[in-house]
Amino acid sequence: MGNMIEWFDFGVYSYVAVTLGKVFFPGASRPVQLISAFATFAAAFLVRPLGGLYFGPLGDRIGRKRVLATTIILMAAGTFSIGLLPSYAKIGLWAPALLLIARLVQGFSTGGEYGSAMTFIAEHSPDRRRGFLSSFLEFGTLSGYILGAGLVTGLVATLSEPEMLSWGWRVPFLLAGPLGLIGLYLRVKLEETPAYEELDRRAPVRATGLGQELRRMASEERRALLVCAGLVVAWNVTSYMLSAYLPSYLSTELGLPQTRALVVVLVVMVVLLALIAFVGRISDRAGRRPVLMAGSGLLVVGSVPAFLLIRYGTLTTILLGSMLVGLMLICFSSTAPGTLPALFPTDVRAGSLSVVFNFAVSLFGGTTPLVTEALVHATGNLLVPGFILAGAGLIGTVSVLFLPETARKPLIGSPPLASDEEEAEELARQHVHRAS
Repeated sequence: MGNMIEWFDFGVYSYVAVTLGKVFFPGASRPVQLISAFATFAAAFLVRPLGGLYFGPLGDRIGRKRVLATTIILMAAGTFSIGLLPSYAKIGLWAPALLLIARLVQGFSTGGEYGSAMTFIAEHSPDRRRGFLSSFLEFGTLSGYILGAGLVTGLVATLSEPEMLSWGWRVPFLLAGPLGLIGLYLRVKLEETPAYEELDRRAPVRATGLGQELRRMASEERRALLVCAGLVVAWNVTSYMLSAYLPSYLSTELGLPQTRALVVVLVVMVVLLALIAFVGRISDRAGRRPVLMAGSGLLVVGSVPAFLLIRYGTLTTILLGSMLVGLMLICFSSTAPGTLPALFPTDVRAGSLSVVFNFAVSLFGGTTPLVTEALVHATGNLLVPGFILAGAGLIGTVSVLFLPETARKPLIGSPPLASDEEEAEELARQHVHRAS
């Protein structure tokens, strides 16, 4: 629930990007308005690594729970403030400048959010169900996107364009205030993870300097960091292509009415929401590597055909092509949250995840809408998104080749974790058998 609220805040910006371009950059042409809106969207990703550097190691020192409570308040404050901003017509260049500042606050808080949330859920999950339970992190992400998309779609469908430009675009941002309070209440009620409590019990005095932790990551976790980065690139380029870029691509480049464009992406996300926990369960049984390799392979061979379908321009082919991109994404979003935390030991898990995740997302994921739109605008080639996704698939394929299988195994530095007494007794018998 907390993650759903967090990603409603962060995701709603992409759904109103076309409107924000008109409100904050009214003097530019329509393509330049969209590029400017996406440039502001991408700017938040420039500070995500700073948020990861600050909040990730902090979570290894003071606990996962406190960091998660802090990040949701910062995110809600940044989003709520966007809803209060005057337009360019009222205060000129100060309007896009203030929008940028609010986005930077969002980016900084999100830098500590996802790595800490992945760590928190993975450390609470029994070994045999980590894929299934960790997939609910992305269930929350998709729920937030769907909530934001549904709200914006309803506003676009019911309000006139002047009303949308005047005040309608503010509504989803202003909702961030009460939603943030709900998220804070939920996160204050959380219990710290068993893995972190055990670490705190065994080593109450640990190295606390950021430099010390970063040196430890670089010297001892180099391979895990590279594998993690490659998977994050493939995952997030696909995610932001679908959720942040595709609605604007459909309306701006293909001329699909904005309401229909939003509905197409909304339908794809609802389907993914229904499937994600099921695919997460498959990763527990078949393994993480087969599911992730399937997603990478689909990106390589299926991305250009998907955008050929989308480019054909009928509502049916657009929906089929978009659904194909969604099926590629679900292989990562259902499996990666249970895979990436298992690459690192407890004492540097949150820091390692936050640092590498946010650097990879900042360089590749968050810039995907901006780079894709700029290339489409410069070349006139509507298949550019497909080529970019295929490249991300190649990076994912190489990363999976070096990925150790982590399904049904304890986290590094933690004893086996069972879901009930019967499973615990079975694990104990297996341990005695192996020891004998």
